Amino acid sequence: MVRARHIWVAAAALLAVAGASPGVAVADSRPAAGSGTLADDPPLPPGWRLAGDGSAPHLVWRSGRAVPMGDARVEFRSGGRLLGVPRPSADGHTFRLPLDGPGAKRLRDLQVWSGGRRLDARQTQDTAPAVRPPAPLPANGVDPGKPGAYRTRTGEYALKSVRLPGLPAPVEMRAVVVAPVGATGRRPLALFLHGRHYTCYKGADITGDWPCAAGSKPVPSHRGYLRDQRLLASQGYVTVSVSANGVNGQDYAAEDGGAQARSSLVRLHLARWAGWAAHPETAPKVVREAPRADLSKVLLVGHSRGGEGVNRAALDTLAPPPADQDGYHGPVRWTIKGTVLIGPTVFGQNPVPDVPSVSVLPGCDGDVSDLQGEVYVDGTRGVGNGTALHSAVYVIGADHNFFNSEWTPGQAAAPAEDDFSDDPHHPDPVCGKRAATRLTANQQHRAGATYVAAAARLFLAGDDRVRPLLDGSGKRAPSADPARVLSHAVGARRGAGFLPDGAVSVTGGRLCAAVDPSPAKSCLGPDTKGTSPHFAQWETERETGRRAVALRWTRTGAPVRVTPREPVSLTGSSALALRMFVPPNTRGARFDVSLTDTSGKKARLGRITLDGLPGSERTASYWAREVRVPLSPAGRAGLKLGSVKSMELTSRSASGRAWLMDAWGWRPGTPAVRAEALPRVDVGRTTVDEGDSGTRTYRVPVQVTGRGGSGRVRVYVLDPATGRTTDRLVTVRPGGQDIDVPVQVTGNTRYGTDVSHDVLVKAVRGARVGSYRGGVTVHDDDPAPTMTVTPVAGKVTEGKTLTWRLSLSEPVDVDLGALFEVAPATAPELSTKDVPAGWLKDMTGEKPDPERALSKLSGLYLWADIPAGRTSADITVPTVKDRVREATESVRFRQTDLGTGEPQAGGLELTGSVLDAS
Repeated sequence: MVRARHIWVAAAALLAVAGASPGVAVADSRPAAGSGTLADDPPLPPGWRLAGDGSAPHLVWRSGRAVPMGDARVEFRSGGRLLGVPRPSADGHTFRLPLDGPGAKRLRDLQVWSGGRRLDARQTQDTAPAVRPPAPLPANGVDPGKPGAYRTRTGEYALKSVRLPGLPAPVEMRAVVVAPVGATGRRPLALFLHGRHYTCYKGADITGDWPCAAGSKPVPSHRGYLRDQRLLASQGYVTVSVSANGVNGQDYAAEDGGAQARSSLVRLHLARWAGWAAHPETAPKVVREAPRADLSKVLLVGHSRGGEGVNRAALDTLAPPPADQDGYHGPVRWTIKGTVLIGPTVFGQNPVPDVPSVSVLPGCDGDVSDLQGEVYVDGTRGVGNGTALHSAVYVIGADHNFFNSEWTPGQAAAPAEDDFSDDPHHPDPVCGKRAATRLTANQQHRAGATYVAAAARLFLAGDDRVRPLLDGSGKRAPSADPARVLSHAVGARRGAGFLPDGAVSVTGGRLCAAVDPSPAKSCLGPDTKGTSPHFAQWETERETGRRAVALRWTRTGAPVRVTPREPVSLTGSSALALRMFVPPNTRGARFDVSLTDTSGKKARLGRITLDGLPGSERTASYWAREVRVPLSPAGRAGLKLGSVKSMELTSRSASGRAWLMDAWGWRPGTPAVRAEALPRVDVGRTTVDEGDSGTRTYRVPVQVTGRGGSGRVRVYVLDPATGRTTDRLVTVRPGGQDIDVPVQVTGNTRYGTDVSHDVLVKAVRGARVGSYRGGVTVHDDDPAPTMTVTPVAGKVTEGKTLTWRLSLSEPVDVDLGALFEVAPATAPELSTKDVPAGWLKDMTGEKPDPERALSKLSGLYLWADIPAGRTSADITVPTVKDRVREATESVRFRQTDLGTGEPQAGGLELTGSVLDAS
């Protein structure tokens, strides 16, 4: 049965889909809860709709307030599983996601997420008391935030736009250069890439269009790092910040969120700089006036999606991507010495293991709020040879946008905002604008510039004196004050260790899963207030082998023992470095740390104390601090450091909870990075026609390239019928067909939907992954049936129900429907007092008085739902009997074009007459 409904319901459907041809049915748009669905048609939550365009259904969600264009992806989830990434409408309120046939049938517990934050649920107000920032750390001996001796010169260049695969419009080649004045010789180059932000503006209006409409200007996001660039240039580095509006305005359809396109753009600029270094006379004026760049020493700095873009550029520099996916096909004439990733996205969760990195995590990030950039640290463990330092820098009180002055209110040329939206009546205790822990825009930007300079000094200049700012040694850069900046790291001179991801056993605690829907298995339960960057969710509802050790104790002296399958050698290490965290806003969790060797000898190394970070329900504050205990007591006790059997943590506080991420043998220093010849995996996508008969087998296209060696990756296969994921560990070799995922396609002549068979790949050991997502899309090539309408009760006496039957010419494999809007009819017309008042209110929000024709109402729609396998559905309009003698009244509904919201040319009509009963 079909009912009329309120205007905003239909508006959501109209915004969601493209138009259908006259007389052709469109895929089902199911009513929301309480709207009169079929008995076997489960209702969708408020704000959700199903609609269609004649070839596939679309799931539509409309937000009550505009969702700003940002770097984190908006994701639709059902029952905890990722359904997909919807496309936003221009109004910023409406999002639509094409569904395959099976996907349309498994919609339950629908949710909208972005960067670990749920968008479709009312935010609870945090009643926790205000918190104070932690005490400042001791000052480091070298402060990289101090300006250098050089004056600086600033200018821009604009080259011919370029075309990149998958993007229909050309992308700009524009950049701002800041260089030292008077510096001699070749100078290291730092390249900045901004993230995904609005692209065009005109006065107070701002859009994500590309190219910009006439009269509007591009948002100058690339100029937002001038403070960082001037600091680096004063210290002798050449800097360039490139514009990527052309990618931002077109990356909504890219499976990787635009990472490959951004990589291509970065490498196109680097290729120009390599050419200018060889032939200075060909360079733009601002480049000719700068010192010649040393392309053997390049630092890439990326903000948000720009972070994922420069990570991909570092990978593509070491191992080229498939040519058909890449926008750069020339020689590599540069060396990436390191990357800085500021509030980065990591949709692929495949960081480059053998290029050093620093990930800046803003504690009050309101965009990429799960701080998924932590994966650039955790995700490298055991993948490469471990010589590259991978650091995470947690900046308490920093938001996402203020690292870029062009995204900062009061500093930006275009409209800008604080991405951490806060209720002024119920301010967040950590991130509210007046919270003691919240940084001002200038304080935050100064801290960011300082730590970018620290990375440049370590990775480009090789100055190990700044390493303690980045590697968990507990030092601070006074130039970043009053910001509280904490760090931890993996790699560099960390040797063997205790990794929960590997083959280990735990007694006294439990191995917990970073991502798992089961509260009994997951590290943080669903009722946890706040989140952990270490457990940022990927595209699957659970992940194999991504774990931590959960500790819970209720007495002093409770031990937790971690035992690897094979003994661990700590020979040559000076300390044991542990990454652990306790709940936010807690203090004084104490543990004794002990080791036991294979002979049974046990030695206590020392005691550690852990404090939680400032946190609230809206922050990702379950983040590990690095603590170290010296190994010298083990030597004095005669313990064999070359054959350590287990590590033990014994509680020395009365009760509490803690999580161990890992523990490593550590010694100071930054070794030379060894980039090995690892195989590279790229998953592609192919689209095939369903066909009319027979069964054919297709295979997911996967390329494994490289110069030799083998590695291991985990392959996740998503079942489109059930939504469930299976995974397996696969050994890959260059040129091999080791990842073999067959897809069987059975043809038929029944109209249905396209179906995607998706595959995800993640590196485990000795491998790199570029394009992590792909599959086989099966295109339904059968024509849509025609729809006709027949009056069942088209002329009734008042008090009876008008009924029409919509019929399909043949049954199909997908729910189909059509939308009808009330239209003027032959006078006299059916009025607001001729239908039940409750029905009128439920479906339009209107009252009967004052009496007016139904055609005068704004937003009276009827929707027809014909479930898969059926060929008809009835549409009804109830009427009421009154005591007023009146002439026969008429009503008319016209089929609506779902793409335009206008009456469909040649579309169907519903007409009816109501006779007086007196």
